[in-house]
Amino acid sequence: MNQRILTGITTTGTPHLGNYVGAIRPAIAASREPGSDSFFFLADYHALVKCDDPARVARSRLEIAATWLACGLDPERVTFYRQSDIPEIPELTWMLTCVTAKGLLNRAHAYKAAVDQNTAKGEDPDAAITAGLYMYPVLMAADILAFNATKVPVGRDQVQHIEMARDVGQRFNHIYGAAWRAAGGAGDPFVLPEAATEETVATLPGLDGRKMSKSYDNTVPLFEGGAKALREAVARIVTDSREPGESKDPDSSSLAAIFRAFAGETESAAFRHELETGLGWGEAKQKLCRRIDHEIAPLRERYDSLMARPGEIEDALREGARKARAIAAPRLEIMRRTVGLGPLAAPAGKTKVAKKGDKRARIVSFRDSEGFRFRLLGADGEELLLSRAFADPKAAGQASRAFSSDEASGALKPIDASRFVFLQDDEPLATSMEFAELAARDAALERTRAALASLREAAG
Repeated sequence: MNQRILTGITTTGTPHLGNYVGAIRPAIAASREPGSDSFFFLADYHALVKCDDPARVARSRLEIAATWLACGLDPERVTFYRQSDIPEIPELTWMLTCVTAKGLLNRAHAYKAAVDQNTAKGEDPDAAITAGLYMYPVLMAADILAFNATKVPVGRDQVQHIEMARDVGQRFNHIYGAAWRAAGGAGDPFVLPEAATEETVATLPGLDGRKMSKSYDNTVPLFEGGAKALREAVARIVTDSREPGESKDPDSSSLAAIFRAFAGETESAAFRHELETGLGWGEAKQKLCRRIDHEIAPLRERYDSLMARPGEIEDALREGARKARAIAAPRLEIMRRTVGLGPLAAPAGKTKVAKKGDKRARIVSFRDSEGFRFRLLGADGEELLLSRAFADPKAAGQASRAFSSDEASGALKPIDASRFVFLQDDEPLATSMEFAELAARDAALERTRAALASLREAAG
């Protein structure tokens, strides 16, 4: 199975040049690699932890979505959605909350830092600390575990949150693993994610030489304000007082480092040499603006177009939410049964009598030009599996019993990114339809497991 990579972007600010170089550009490049199964989401629930200004959150959602699309994120290749459009995420958050140890949350860096600040001021340790800040790691765990993401690119300051997601997922697996499989799930409820920290990812210096960050108010805007805002910000980059003609130290200013992020080795070396041989700071800043704009200007034009047509962004996000929910919803359906929140059923040991009109998964037999076959249909009539052809109806009927066996769920195996198969004695008994994308295949696989579980339950 391909690695499933998940990246969330908190919607509390306007993207700047550092975001583009350090996160946006490399993530989009990675999403284009063969075999990539990438999920990108606007973490707007997380934004509420940090920001209580509704207008700012709303504006940031629009700006960040437009930025990713303008920079080349292809909604056809990835799953791009708003966190708040996936109701399964807060539902899963509560389930995970109920297995998460308070002591684990007490050790979260952000919470500990807030407590330490209050203590240093002589205030109550929990003064002004919200439950949102405290529960942030559980929501992040739900973001990841809802889709069984295997790899989560993060900065080193976020590695702890991935470790906590692993701890929470492992705890849930331990408590509910057997119930999950009884409810029709395969393996463990959750794949345990890995943090992906890329040491070579560029950290762009800001106007004052420190890391470019909104917290330091030293950023260069990516698109907002256009070329004029870019020139004005670059003009404020701190330099020394050496005059034109005097040799400059490229490492004493952010200029050379920012230039290098937008140019190849040869061009960067030439720029550095010009500084060392007397290029004036003013002319160097003009060269830097031209070099950045060479890459950014076409993207800015696309960004401005998207910002003027938010409906186009909305359509992309809604389609992304549909794709995301096609995976999350079937998983949560099994999850509810796993924790005891499924439809009411007769107590164990008592015979269940189906009411007239009840809809459930079923097996339908038929004959075509190749022989006798059977289909597995979901409760809504969706065809989930189609059997191979048999020479006589008796053999087909006997083979169909495999769908209601205790081992049925484990017999489902992916063939490739578009199909899955039901194996009997290591031979294909039935095959799914072909799906256009991996996410749709995985969603159908979860629905099929649920259908097989219902057949087993009815047979029992």
